[in-house]
Amino acid sequence: MRWIRQILPDKKKSRLYRKALQITVIGNLLLAVIKSIAAYLSGSTAVFSDAANSFSDVLYSLLLIIGLGIAQQPPDITHPQGHERFEPLMGLIVTILMGLAGFEALRSSVLRFLAGGAVIELGLPTSVLIMSAIIKMGMFYSVVRIARKINSPSLEAASRDNLSDTLTTLAALLGVFGSSFIHPLFDPAAGIIVSVWIFRTAYLTAKENLGYLTGAGADEKLRKEILQTARSVSGVQNVHYVVSEYVGPKLVVEMHINLDGRISLDEAHTICDSVARAVETMPEVDRAYVHAEPQDHL
Repeated sequence: MRWIRQILPDKKKSRLYRKALQITVIGNLLLAVIKSIAAYLSGSTAVFSDAANSFSDVLYSLLLIIGLGIAQQPPDITHPQGHERFEPLMGLIVTILMGLAGFEALRSSVLRFLAGGAVIELGLPTSVLIMSAIIKMGMFYSVVRIARKINSPSLEAASRDNLSDTLTTLAALLGVFGSSFIHPLFDPAAGIIVSVWIFRTAYLTAKENLGYLTGAGADEKLRKEILQTARSVSGVQNVHYVVSEYVGPKLVVEMHINLDGRISLDEAHTICDSVARAVETMPEVDRAYVHAEPQDHL
């Protein structure tokens, strides 16, 4: 009797995870420190909001390390199918931290706006923000390539966060320029825009991870791909039942296929195994369960 699912460790995947996490943690920590110093010296609320966003990214990165570390642990008697659900659970916790960072950024920006704003010197803030945007774009391209290579929703979300950070940094940069050349209120206004973008990113991340935790199903495009993959297996005459749900960051698929009722049990079992293996080769699918029925049974 076997009580635990047998999964071989993927050393290449683990190595890519570590590389992406190193890029994310080091980059976010460096930017958070530099932006905080620049915000303190310049007094810019836009830069402060951007620094708050970077600190939330640092916390996100650290929790991602914990979550992915647990998620990659092999199955045991307490979690016989594996620990993959810990990855989106950590992602959900991160959205709370992102929301808190957004609230603090919004609060400070609104207070500065009500106080009439302030003219911000261009030198230090602009240099820091331009450097930040360049680094974040580099982080985005590096992490998104790894995320798509290993089909990691959490790293995909981290890469999208890097892209969002680039846009919010550009908004903060616009605020600094605007406060110097147009009106002092441009700086806190840009800080408010940055905080709204942080809230938006937190909402989208929470929505995605909640779907992974609550059994959301595959989208229409992926459902059609699953159906097409199953029908392409030799011996399958029809597929009339397909249900998929996310269990952690990957799908579990249950399907009923129709076979020639005259074949032997061994032949039917072989076809079912072939269908399951074919569906499980899809990067979005963790495992598939296949039930065989005769062609005239619908």
